[in-house]
Amino acid sequence: MTDAPAEDGALRLVLARGVGRALAQRGYATLTEVSLANGRRADVMGLGRAGDLVIVEVKSSLQDFRSDAKWPEYREFCDRFYFAVAEEFPRDAIPGDCGLIVADGFGGAVLREAPLLTLAAARRKAVTLRFALLGSLRLRRLLDPAAGDPEQQV
Repeated sequence: MTDAPAEDGALRLVLARGVGRALAQRGYATLTEVSLANGRRADVMGLGRAGDLVIVEVKSSLQDFRSDAKWPEYREFCDRFYFAVAEEFPRDAIPGDCGLIVADGFGGAVLREAPLLTLAAARRKAVTLRFALLGSLRLRRLLDPAAGDPEQQV
């Protein structure tokens, strides 16, 4: 007997790694599991060289996608919103007004660009600052494990 939730979790991690690599090739710095001001948590967030922000929601299965009604709430925190799925995922299930990335553990390919939803300046500043602080605190924790949980500090 297999443990489906554990398998889904492992696949989500693999896909997130591939998404991070794909976004890095496009010039984005990325973080995973980024808490947003509305209480939601973005699977992958990228900050581009021009200050643009992308959020990628990773879906491990069609059931995972269908059981998630919260993804529209991520759009107010990014300029572009994507779903990332594995090769075998039924791509026609992903809404046409969202970007689509097909990923694996080694990288990813953008099959459909996400529409541009330009953030207001104040929101951009707040999200960018949160991204920078979280990245810095996570790096500090790597260098000093006793530093505490960065999620509690942002």
